[in-house]
Amino acid sequence: MESIKKRVSEETVKGFRDYTGIEALKRQKIKGILADIFKSYGFELAETPVIEAEEFVRGENANDEAVSDVFKLEDKGKRRLALRYEFTFQLKRIANNKKLPYKRFQIGEVFRDEPTSANRFRQITQCDIDIVGSSLKDEAEILAIAKQVLEVLGIEFVIYVNNRKLINEILEKEGVKKENKLEVIREIDKLDKLPEAEVKNSLKKYGAEKVLEIFKKPEKYFEKYESFNEIKELNKFCLLYGVRTVFQPSLARGLSYYNGTIMEIKTKEMKESISGGGSFMINDIQSTGISFGIERLAQLAKLRVEEKKALIISLGEDKKAIELAENLRENNISCSILYGKISKALEYANSYGISNVIFIGNEEVKKKKFKLKDMKTGKEELLAEKELLKKL
Repeated sequence: MESIKKRVSEETVKGFRDYTGIEALKRQKIKGILADIFKSYGFELAETPVIEAEEFVRGENANDEAVSDVFKLEDKGKRRLALRYEFTFQLKRIANNKKLPYKRFQIGEVFRDEPTSANRFRQITQCDIDIVGSSLKDEAEILAIAKQVLEVLGIEFVIYVNNRKLINEILEKEGVKKENKLEVIREIDKLDKLPEAEVKNSLKKYGAEKVLEIFKKPEKYFEKYESFNEIKELNKFCLLYGVRTVFQPSLARGLSYYNGTIMEIKTKEMKESISGGGSFMINDIQSTGISFGIERLAQLAKLRVEEKKALIISLGEDKKAIELAENLRENNISCSILYGKISKALEYANSYGISNVIFIGNEEVKKKKFKLKDMKTGKEELLAEKELLKKL
């Protein structure tokens, strides 16, 4: 009974995961790829606290679904705190008094107390880029970065765009009351998640069910709206970067702070979106940004994750084993030393996927050659230290 209790208590909380081995290495590699691409476009790294005052976390968007799902905390001083659910609200503080445009990227954990699924977790490693002090040209650059990221990771994708100004203009012309606009937008955003009949039924509460027919019209229809010009202008700059977008009039995204372009990236390989973002105000300054989740990127990325690893087995020649290990590490080859039993050492190598095993015993030291065993093929060869380094 005691062992069962211990096993249960050590399980991760629902919606949280451990990552080890190749899986952890793949995540690390993706983070590095994204950081390098972000820096190449002039974005600087920022780090912010995981815990903030609950009032600051909620901000002016307390009714947004994502905000309502924040993890709430209380410290010993009885202060009401919360785990960050995204990075955008923290821009209000870190972008203050920065020379514009302020371009920052951030990679780190965010938390949401929401229902989980196969591709939806409660702890997410989020990768954000934002430009405070942005224009439509910057929005095109953001999408160019997204394109480069996904191409490098080998992920097929489609970029969908829309504009909140266009949605608002349509709702206004269709007589939707100002106080109901946000709720109507949230319902429209569910069109790709729920049956149309269900969304239509929800819109009846606001007398807005007729707007659904408009959002099913072809792109040419929307040219009569003034706000559509921003979508055309964005597309013009996107083409300069070789970025192709698809106009999706029903794309709304749930967060209420978006005030212009909204973007979402999808793939046939996954039901959920793999990236999303848009334009918003930070400290009364027009801004734009996009976000990726490492969990979904890692699931989709076509990356080879290899690490130069070796295991040295010391058979009574510990001094030479340590010398060789240090030499390997200086040459960026990860290695461990095990002392004693060969059978246990080989079992260890197999367990951790270490394909190169080096034996150092009395004979090897005398000959100044080391036996290298390839664990995948079983092939063994005697190599001098320089040859060994070249081989690894």
